[in-house]
Amino acid sequence: MEDFRAAAVQMNAPLGEVEGNLDRIEGWTQRAASEGARLICFPELAVSGHWCDGEIWDVAEEVPGGLSCTRLERLAEELTCFLSVGIAELDAGLVYNTQMIIGPRGLIGKQRKLHMSADEYFHFRTGGSINVIDVGFCRLGIGICYDTVFPETARIAALKGAEVYLAPHAARCGQWTDDADRQREKVATVKDHARMTFRSRACDNGMFVIYCNQAGPAGPETNHCGGILFVDPSGVVLAESETDVIEDDMVICDLAAELYNARRRARCFNLQTRRPEIYGEICRMND
Repeated sequence: MEDFRAAAVQMNAPLGEVEGNLDRIEGWTQRAASEGARLICFPELAVSGHWCDGEIWDVAEEVPGGLSCTRLERLAEELTCFLSVGIAELDAGLVYNTQMIIGPRGLIGKQRKLHMSADEYFHFRTGGSINVIDVGFCRLGIGICYDTVFPETARIAALKGAEVYLAPHAARCGQWTDDADRQREKVATVKDHARMTFRSRACDNGMFVIYCNQAGPAGPETNHCGGILFVDPSGVVLAESETDVIEDDMVICDLAAELYNARRRARCFNLQTRRPEIYGEICRMND
């Protein structure tokens, strides 16, 4: 990989407010690009909204070819940047929870969510592959929210060559509250869990992790706490969101290739000393 500057955005994305969500994405993208960010990361379902209801089918779009994807392709071309954006993808009459990677020349690749949490199962089909997407200056793996709970997904991405692992989220946080103290409690809880999870994923697999979560009320009983985190390949937190209440925010961070290279060439780096011939049992435990 090369040295590059990345931005991560936490934002509210109410279900069905596609134009408004795209307007917010465009505004944050312009700001991030003006500060030198080449890769700008948005949360899970940032275009369509995250709310498990039949209405999600009504706002799903083709990828590529849909109006939202086309608009974001024009934006990336205009600003010469790369975008990671979540959308409800419509394909052959079925809906997938998909993260798009878009560059100045259009859609580069996409990752469909593999594991559905709770009620998501009734509204989205699951993806069937773990993809690594080469954007030129780095190779990206993607774990969408609940996917990151499973260590195997990040490990496979790393073994396929991912240098940066994106973790777009729409992690729910219970009943909405306007009380600032209660919001601070919720934000702190979510941040603590994110640090534990993504420091582990980064250290275990020797890759950068960029986490960002939706922030705000998205529908009935669908509320998100926000949160942004950049972790280096040794598990060190490089940057994180500073706001302690639930609101839109952005963090910009420089990712240095030498941090990746140093971790990978370290003595006894675990991916160099793996014994895959003895791990088959993990795939047979459910038989």
